This record gives sequence, C-alpha cells and structure tokens, in this order.
Amino acid sequence: QALDDDNIPVSVYETLIDAVHQYLPLMHRYVALRKKMLGVEKLHMYDLYAPLVKEADIAVDYETAKETVKKALAPMGKDYQDALQAGFDGGWIDVYENEGKRGGAYSWGTYSGHPYVLLNYAGNINSMFTLAHELGHAVHSYRSNRDQPTVYRDYVIFVAEVASTCNEALLMEYLLGKTTDKKERAYLINHFLEQFRTTLYRQTMFAEFELNVGRMAQEGTSLTPEVLNAEYRRLNRLYFGENIVLDHEIDTEWMRIPHFYYNYYVFQYATGYAAAIALSRRILREGTPAVKDYIGFLSGGCSKSPIDLLKGAGVDMSTTKPVEEALSLFGELIGEMEELMKD
Repeated sequence: QALDDDNIPVSVYETLIDAVHQYLPLMHRYVALRKKMLGVEKLHMYDLYAPLVKEADIAVDYETAKETVKKALAPMGKDYQDALQAGFDGGWIDVYENEGKRGGAYSWGTYSGHPYVLLNYAGNINSMFTLAHELGHAVHSYRSNRDQPTVYRDYVIFVAEVASTCNEALLMEYLLGKTTDKKERAYLINHFLEQFRTTLYRQTMFAEFELNVGRMAQEGTSLTPEVLNAEYRRLNRLYFGENIVLDHEIDTEWMRIPHFYYNYYVFQYATGYAAAIALSRRILREGTPAVKDYIGFLSGGCSKSPIDLLKGAGVDMSTTKPVEEALSLFGELIGEMEELMKD
C-alpha cells in the first residue's frame, strides 16, 4: 500500500535488501579498517562516527566552489552547464549565513518561477559538496518544471535524491582525479566511504528492520520493546559484523529514528544513492548517449513511474545491478584507503 502511490513494485524493496546482503563482507572489512585506523582495542558503535582522517584544511571560497562544480559537471553537457550558469547569474542562490537565517541547506520553488537554493556557505570542501548537491535538486526541478505540464512536474521521493547525489559523485570523481596530495586524497575517500556506510548500508538496514517488524505484526507477534530491541540488535550485528562492540544503548536506537514513523519511506535513500552512483559512472564511462538519457530523466517529472524514468536513464532498479555497481566502487575505495594507510 505504501509503495503503490508511486507505482513501485515490492520487489524493488526486497531486491535492495538482497543485493546489500551480498556485499555485507565489504562493510565488515570497512569496520575492521576503521578499528585499525583509529588504533582502538575495541571498536564501539559510537566509533563509527569518529573521523578517520583529520579534515583537510583547505579553504574553498564561493567563487572557487562555483568554478570547481561547473568543471566537475562538465560531462553533463552544454544544456546542463547553461542551467547552472542561469542559477549562478539569476539570483537563485542565497549563499551565506545570516542573522535569523535557518541552518542547513535546501532547494525549493514554485511551478511559476525558477527554483531557489538556500545555503550557509562556510568556505570549505563540505560546503562545496553541499553546493553541488543542492544544484542537483535545483536543475532537476528547473528541467521538470520547464518540460512538463503542471500536473506532471513534481517528481516523487523515490527519485528526489538521485540528481543531487549524482552531482556529488561527479564532483568527488573530479576532485580525486585532480589531487595528488595523500592527506587530501585520504580525506576525500573517507568522505565517500562514509556516504556509502550511512546511506546505502545504514538506510537499507533501517528498511530491513521496518520490513521485518511489519511481517512480525502480520504474523501476530506482540511488538514489545524487548522484541523490537532484539531485532534491531540482530540487524546491527548482521550489518556491521563481529568486529564491533554492540553497546546495549544501540538496541533502542530505533526509537529515535524519525523515518520509522513514516510508512516504508526510508529505503528510498538507499535506492536513490545506488541509482545516482550508477548514473554518474555511466555518464563518465559513455559520455553523450548517457547524458542524453540522464537529461531525459531530469525532464521527466512524474510523467512516468520512477522505475521507468530511471530505466530511461539506463538504471534498472528492479534488478540488483545498480546496487552491485555502487558497492563494487565501495570495495575499490576501501582498497585504496588500505593502500594509503600503508604509507
């Protein structure tokens, strides 16, 4: 019922979980790498949030960030570059922190005008990634609003993070292709690895927890705190492996995850991330044909089901292939980080 509104087959949800299960050994390997790099006898769950690499002390002013993002997104072609420039020149972006301004960043707008981007630009690499991310949302909205009638302009949640994450992935590939500094490279790879951990693995674990709890309820199991705690602990052990201490506090973490209070919503972060990585790889690998398909996706709004829109861009989320491609990259990044740590 929850998936039906957006015409998403239940098999897409189940395929995501099955595919990630096949790549759990990579997460266990990453946990082992974390333990080694942090130099701790025991790795606790809270250690997953400790930075592996000290933040690269690299100032990136806003003008430099704009130029870097444009260069990173050059593979998208002239039409996409023109849309970016329209945003830069047309007053789409509220750039800096200000008194009374809300925190964070987002993109929003109306059908009758161009999108707006709110930033709190802080002059560092993270801010540059945020700029690329929010411009992905903005150009997606700009193309859908321009190319679809009002009734089909608004894209659904299933694809909402694809364009923004694709931009981040292209920026990451560009920066990794340019840097020769080992410290900076390690920082960038750590940033990328953490996106995989927190978005593809963790959100899939959340999705599996929600699915299993729903099945328990259907089977008549009483959903007591003890039952829910035990299932959440079991999944943390499954996803993060034997090389981590499961502190008892983690058992109740599910209580504070807001997405569990929506119906079967959270899996879309993981599918969107996998789709974005697969799309970015295809764009870099195939060039113009892939870009043409991708621009068609950005222009599609909700004129087709999200699965069909992504198929048109060359990514079939009804199969395991996009998740497998994304997690293969995760494995490559772990391998490079392991090599960097030897030096």
